[in-house]
Amino acid sequence: MEAHTAPKIVGPQDGKAGFLGSIGVRFMIDGIEAGDRFSLVEHPMGPRALAAPLHLHTREDEYSYVVKGRMGALLGDDVVYAEVGDLVHKPRNQWHTFWNAGDEPCYILEIISPAGFEDFFKELSDMGGVANASPETLGELNARYGLEMQPDTVPELLERFGLVFPGEDLRTLGQ
Repeated sequence: MEAHTAPKIVGPQDGKAGFLGSIGVRFMIDGIEAGDRFSLVEHPMGPRALAAPLHLHTREDEYSYVVKGRMGALLGDDVVYAEVGDLVHKPRNQWHTFWNAGDEPCYILEIISPAGFEDFFKELSDMGGVANASPETLGELNARYGLEMQPDTVPELLERFGLVFPGEDLRTLGQ
């Protein structure tokens, strides 16, 4: 597929924004614009918000670049913390999760390679986030996008790292 070649500037208020049930998403570069090589989304995370249960992607790698705040991540058995300017690689086929490791909002740019998983975020946001999806619907969505998820890990993650789930929608707080 041919990549989009016209100049594109994505300003701070540009791109469709949504809420995934615990963290936000803002669509910045869709895969079709990059020849399906990658996509770019922004994830705003409220204080101490857990992004998702422990999960594994079978089709793509993710790279999280911290723009504001502090991000924590569990990558396999390793716990890492990233500050502004740090990039965290979350490779495919590795169990992982991530969260806002601070008491202020955290913003990360998420590079997804190859593209395609941004459509998972679009579908989940359009259905009102994870809290509004039935287990069956969420299971079907996960299967379509090659995502394995362990929802039963949430209580332990909340306790272990002092987190909340679901998180706050920063759009409603004017952040």
